[in-house]
Parts: sequence; structure tokens; C-alpha cells
Amino acid sequence: MQLIQLQPAPASIVDAVPGVKRFHIWTIGCQMNEAESAKAAALLRQAGYVPAVREWDADIVIVNTCVVRQQAEDKALGYIGALARLKRRRPDVRIAVTGCLVTGQERRLAERFPWVDLWYGPSEFERLVSLVPELADVDIDLVELPHYYDEGQADPEVTAFVPVIYGCNFVCSYCIVPYRRGRERSRPVEQVVAEVEKLAARGVREVTLLGQTVNAYGHDLPGQPDLADLLERVHDVPGIERIRFLTSHPKYFSDKLIRAVADLPKVCEHVNLPVQSGDNEVLRRMRRHYTVEEYRERIARIRELIPDVTLSTDIIVGFPGETEEQFLNTYRLLEEIRFDKVHVAMYSPRPGTLSARWPDDVPREEKRRRHRAVEQLQERIARERNERYVGRTVEILVDGLARGRWRGRTRGNTLVFFEAPGDWRGRFVEVRVTQASPWYLLGEPVTVGAAEPAILTR
Repeated sequence: MQLIQLQPAPASIVDAVPGVKRFHIWTIGCQMNEAESAKAAALLRQAGYVPAVREWDADIVIVNTCVVRQQAEDKALGYIGALARLKRRRPDVRIAVTGCLVTGQERRLAERFPWVDLWYGPSEFERLVSLVPELADVDIDLVELPHYYDEGQADPEVTAFVPVIYGCNFVCSYCIVPYRRGRERSRPVEQVVAEVEKLAARGVREVTLLGQTVNAYGHDLPGQPDLADLLERVHDVPGIERIRFLTSHPKYFSDKLIRAVADLPKVCEHVNLPVQSGDNEVLRRMRRHYTVEEYRERIARIRELIPDVTLSTDIIVGFPGETEEQFLNTYRLLEEIRFDKVHVAMYSPRPGTLSARWPDDVPREEKRRRHRAVEQLQERIARERNERYVGRTVEILVDGLARGRWRGRTRGNTLVFFEAPGDWRGRFVEVRVTQASPWYLLGEPVTVGAAEPAILTR
């Protein structure tokens, strides 16, 4: 378990304001966790709470955990451990822990961390009522999801995550998610559309539809609508200008879905399609249900129908039994496809999964070497792919400030920064790219007048 120190306790412990109750949410992990933290924040706001930047200032602290990788689990456990000091100084503070760490582990965790008041599984928001009695008067189902949780953020939301399917029916041999989030459960189309309409009414311009396997959406609903059908319905919502979706499985990335991305103007030309390995034997042992050849065919089809598409993927190095040649097959696949972004992780066994029963026989130092090799390769490829934007003008949706610069993303999900006076948040802006790095672009906004930002239509 990692040792984590909370920020030093302020002298007064709580900067109290009479009658004001505060909450603090700590989140690690995937976009689904961010969305669920946002939902918890929305519920607490409905109950009369306001966000606190520091744990020491909060009346309730929620910890949203991840166990997909050992490093994430260690960070979560370290943070929960550090909260013991807060509880000693302020016995009245209420602490809740949720996320994938919790499912099926409540009793064991309660014995280890007795200062935690409530353990609740992913999306089990109704259980918060036992800790926050004010929620008894709140209709949990009617509280719409705001954008990803940002403590203290008072500006209007620009982007939002919208879960559309929970759980996962795939049982990849390395993945703990199906054991912690359960089987797939799709939200009805009308419910998703109604939530997006509410977000649009609040000024949200871009939504990302979420699922552990988002393109499995709808198979369990009457009439079996699919993700392409849902994209068409969300596309009709006035005020929404961009639509994204995460995360897809190659097995379900159909021609119908590719055509929806190609044909619907609001759906962004970006596809995240995890491959995990470039070797067929490793994919078989991972229980991924496709071959490298089938994956290549899907990528070729995507690029055929969506010529300007940007692609990202996930890779695991050091899977049990992965030989040097099998790793090189992955390396060569990355060289061949030339993704715009690659998320690479070193394999770590997850208790309860099939692969956890096998010898973790790739030495840690060898995992690190392979990890570095993929990172170095992708840094070169990403730099080369981003350099093609230099001198060109790209459209971004500005979602906020970062270190004094305005920040936004292209339709292809490339991060862009620029400096300019005025308030650009929530605007579509054309930026002339002046510099490129592997991770982001720098540029200058196209303006109307000397200082006023241009509100550019598409």
C-alpha cells in the first residue's frame, strides 16, 4: 500500500460557515468513475452541500476507487489509510468509499479501515442515504449527471460524460471489471436522450457516451437498438455539437457503427479501439475473441470510411508467458498502424481473474523495458502525426484554462492550447497551429477584432 499524506491540517481544522455543509470527492480510474463521482456530487448539491477543495474542510468525504491496475489500487488504499488522521481529528466527518475496490470486499475492508463509515459499490447511489439523510428527499433517478467532477468549479459545464451501459459480459482473463461491475445493463434510449437534453439545456456542447464495452449497447433492451441507433437519437438533440463514445471492443465494431461515425456530422472522427496485444497466441490467452488479422481489417475499414479519423488504443505488456517475439509482434503492429495515442500498461495480476492463477513470469524489469520501448515508439509516431497540423487551422471546443492557457480538443481528440485575453470557455474556436509535440498542439486563435474572441459556427 502506498503511503499518502493529506495536505497539512489547517489550524482551525475547518473553515466553517454556519449552516453550510461541504463535501470532497477523491477519484481515480476510468471515465465511468469520473461520471459516477459527478453523479454523487450532483446528489450532494441537491441535498444542500457545496464542494470543498480540501478533505479537512469537508463534512463528508467520498473516495471513488479503481482496481484495474495494482498501482491504482495501491493509491486508493493509501488515500483511505491517510484519512484515518482526518477521522481522529474530526470524528464527526463522514467517510464513504465506492468503486471497483468495494464490490464483494466490504467486510474485509471494513475490518482493515474501521474509520470508514460506508462502503458502497459502483452506481449504488441509493446507499448514500444512510450517510446523508437529506438525500431521502431527493429523487436519485431524476438528478441528472453533470460533467466530470471538478471541485469548486462554478463555470458552466462544456463537456459531459453520459453512461449508457454498465458492466461487461466479456471475461478477459486479466480483467477484474466484470467481477466488480457485473453483467451488461443498457439504459433505455429515451432515458439517455432525456439526460442529454437536460445537459444541453445547461449549456453542455459535447457529450461522451460511456460503457465498459460501449458498442455492446442495447442488446439487452426491447427491440435491441444498438450504439449506432443511439448515436442517431443523441445527434438530434438541439444544442449538442459534438458526440464521442468510449470504450469499444473490436468484436462489436460493426460497419453500421463505422458508417454512423462517418455520416453523422456531430459524431467526432475519433475511435478508441483497444487491441491489448499484437500477437494471436497472447490474444487467445487474454480471451479477447479476435485475431490480429481481424483487428487490422477493422482498422482498415474505419480508415476507408472515415479518412480523417484519429485512432487510440490500449496495450498490455508483460502478460503471463509473453515472449520477446510476441512482444515484438505488438511493437510491429504499433509501427504499422501508427495510432495517434497509445495507452500502455504493465501487466499486474488481479485477484479473482483467470490469469491471476498463472505464473507472473515476465520479470518486472523486463516489463519496464517493454513499457519504455512502447512509450518511446509512440512518442516518435505521435510527434510525426501531430506535426502535420503545423501551419493548419483546427477547430477546438474550449473547455477551460490550464496554467494560464486556454485548452480545448479537436474533433479528433487532439489537445490544443493557446493564449489570449477574454473568456473563451464553451466556444468553438479556430486555432492556427504553430507548434506540435507528441502530446498536444500550440497555436494562435483566429479572432474578430483586436481582443474579442470569435464565436465560430461550424
